[in-house]
Amino acid sequence: MKEHLEYPRLTMFQMIERMAKENPNYPAYEFFGKKTTYRQFLSRIERAARAFTSMGIRRGDAVTICMPNTPQALDCFYALNRIGAICNMVHPMSAQKEITFFLDFSESRMILTMDMFYEKVDAAIQESKYPVTILTARMSDELDLIKGVGFTLTTGKKFRKFPNTINGMLWTTFLSRGVPSVKLPDPIYDPGATAAILYSGGTSGTPKGICLSDQNFNATALQATEAIQQRLGPGDTMLSCMPVFHGFGLGINIHTVLINGAECILMPTFNGKSYADMLMKKKPNFIAGVPTIFEALLHIEELKDADLSCLKGMFCGGDALSVELKKKVDTFLKEHNASIQVREGYGLTECVTASCLTPRDTYRENSIGLPFPDTEYCIVRPGTDEEVPCGEEGEIILKGPSVMIKYLKNPEETAQTLRTLADGDTWLFTGDLGYMDEDGYVYFKQRIKRMIITNGYNVYPGQVENVIDSIDEVAYSCVIGVKDPRRMQRVRAYVVLKPGFTGDEAMKEKILDTLKMNVAGYALPKEIEFRDDLPKTLVGKVAYRKLEEEANAELEEN
Repeated sequence: MKEHLEYPRLTMFQMIERMAKENPNYPAYEFFGKKTTYRQFLSRIERAARAFTSMGIRRGDAVTICMPNTPQALDCFYALNRIGAICNMVHPMSAQKEITFFLDFSESRMILTMDMFYEKVDAAIQESKYPVTILTARMSDELDLIKGVGFTLTTGKKFRKFPNTINGMLWTTFLSRGVPSVKLPDPIYDPGATAAILYSGGTSGTPKGICLSDQNFNATALQATEAIQQRLGPGDTMLSCMPVFHGFGLGINIHTVLINGAECILMPTFNGKSYADMLMKKKPNFIAGVPTIFEALLHIEELKDADLSCLKGMFCGGDALSVELKKKVDTFLKEHNASIQVREGYGLTECVTASCLTPRDTYRENSIGLPFPDTEYCIVRPGTDEEVPCGEEGEIILKGPSVMIKYLKNPEETAQTLRTLADGDTWLFTGDLGYMDEDGYVYFKQRIKRMIITNGYNVYPGQVENVIDSIDEVAYSCVIGVKDPRRMQRVRAYVVLKPGFTGDEAMKEKILDTLKMNVAGYALPKEIEFRDDLPKTLVGKVAYRKLEEEANAELEEN
């Protein structure tokens, strides 16, 4: 029987406060070489909380955080949590109309963003149903003197005019309102209250707002700490590249690190070279990302002779990690003096992020590992709550303390996703297919919604992609279903080749010959299209829905 964990009845802020009192002089985060200790972090949170209070933000009010991974984003998140307000987390690269939707949907009263996004955000609030104040942060304010001046004279120069409307206020001006005389309310722990709203990614139509509590985040962080089977504490560092507006970034890259007194090395943006530079210069102990990040590492010239013996943990989530990519990454780690393997996690934003992880020293091919402590998985026949026998495929459902409260303003979808079963517990129906073996290892097969049906046969894109990705010349691929009047759907493969290789007929034949040996005839792509790159979602996954929309739009035009 798995060990049961104890979950303190504390808010997220109180978990940070407790760590700050225990380890005041250890760094909480670093931003381009500038470190902030836990004592300083706590002081910054309190000041921002007083400023929000002075501006009339109260418990239950929503404030949108539309930021990359910067110190202001962390200060704002925990300051709002300190006073019981709701953090509405939004990608800063969202389109103007999307930002308007997020503001209206959450009924946000304020929004924090960077000066470089000010014009777009200001235009968005002009269309909003509610009056919204923009708090404008500047990158230069969080850099040391020399870097700050350099940034202001170059990239930052064109944004100095913002904020330039009555709706805007600089973050530094806002903070000046957080004087010590402003009285803060006592923190209130309520496991049924929404602490943050995250949005489901990669779906068509209206995004779903996922309401998550203090308990959800704290439970995820404590469970993840136990599941990694590796010390994470003061003196350890995490290269925090996954974005703060995403469950994986906020729940693992940030909150799990901070409640353990470790240090977040904040990266506001990702590109291969900067990531490689950070790996070599900062030598982090832990890194976590999506498969496309780790695939990119394999081809970065700067890492050719890098020593990665500093790594104590490498975690992959957000999308399925193919067997072939895992083998390549593990080989890469071994060749660069790391004594670890990449470990795959599985989860969804409806339970913050990961709820299952492969063990540290054990790997079963195609398995996503074992459920977190106090999280129970079950496989049921799709469309029912009937448990299937061990080894049989069905829908993955789970229960535990990290399961969301609800979908915001969407009781119908909430009722379909959260269901009380015969045991009296609430289970989260994931919409994912998988199975479990006799030892409790979970195997993820495919998102139910992504299944391709052709000539009455079910085709799992991940299976086909795994075979294509195993070909030496292939960097990565994406397989979709395209509408077909005869088959209902036909299989199309988009393939990105490694540098130096050409997508000609000979390459198509090689891919098809390899597929013919590994998948059924009905699963073979009828079309193979070579691309230099594929569209990505906001968190770096291949945006297969975008490709589906493009392909089907082409058909309608023709």
